[in-house]
Amino acid sequence: MRGVPEGARTGTLGTLGTLGTLGTLGTVTLSHLPREFAEPLQHLGDGCLFASRVSWHAETGSTNADAAALAEAGAEEGCVVLADLQTAGRGRLGRQWISPAGSGIYASVLFRPEPRVARMLTIAAGVALAEAIETVAGIVPVLKWPNDVYLGGGPTSGRKVAGILAEAGVSSEGTWAVIGFGINVLPASFPHQLALRATSLESELGRPVDRGELFAACLVQLAARYADLRAGRRQNVIGAWRQRASPTFGRLVEWVDEGATKAGVVRDIDDEGGLLVDTEAGIVRVVSGELQWL
Repeated sequence: MRGVPEGARTGTLGTLGTLGTLGTLGTVTLSHLPREFAEPLQHLGDGCLFASRVSWHAETGSTNADAAALAEAGAEEGCVVLADLQTAGRGRLGRQWISPAGSGIYASVLFRPEPRVARMLTIAAGVALAEAIETVAGIVPVLKWPNDVYLGGGPTSGRKVAGILAEAGVSSEGTWAVIGFGINVLPASFPHQLALRATSLESELGRPVDRGELFAACLVQLAARYADLRAGRRQNVIGAWRQRASPTFGRLVEWVDEGATKAGVVRDIDDEGGLLVDTEAGIVRVVSGELQWL
């Protein structure tokens, strides 16, 4: 069993109005949420699967690592880890996710899904985050396969505002999956190369965006899209993803497969979330790896 990741800060136990006692699990101590986040969650009451078990860290290494530790310790589905600052935030393929204090939403959600549902969690999470951003900020994001959220036209003309990292494992309690997400909300100082490709909601809108309201909306939409998957309404999720990713269809991409560079035009995703690319050899299904958008 894994313990608390190095660098995680914990606090005293307490209650958050209708959210109930946050309590402890193993060696992990859960503390009060700041009012900025607690009040919007209280307004949700008991109606959201993910709203009642949120742990807060002023600073941690990685919320995904923290959520994985909870999973290994036997935590129930629906636990959420939220941090103001990550010192070792990460994205796909081992990349660093820059997580400045007070400027974004850095969170990870614990699922214990059936295999048929687990395969679609990243797609569902992308839809949920885009829906939450549109609801709270009033701006329509573009989804880029498999896990990026863009503003301003998509991967070739826009800039990234959010990303998703899915990880999974098996513990004594069974299979678990963690969906981590980061959203750039306030303007922040990014390294030069990253600043060319990243943006924030407030930078694009020119007005404040409430982090707490946006975080609550993300949990609501994650719960709704997870419910779709569990109830067999996969096509609802895929249809919503296609609509939000449509600016990327028809774009030329390259990727490396077994040491060989391949290229083609993005056409769609299939019913399992795989990307369908039209190549000289026909339609190829891409399920992993990194695409270069040309």
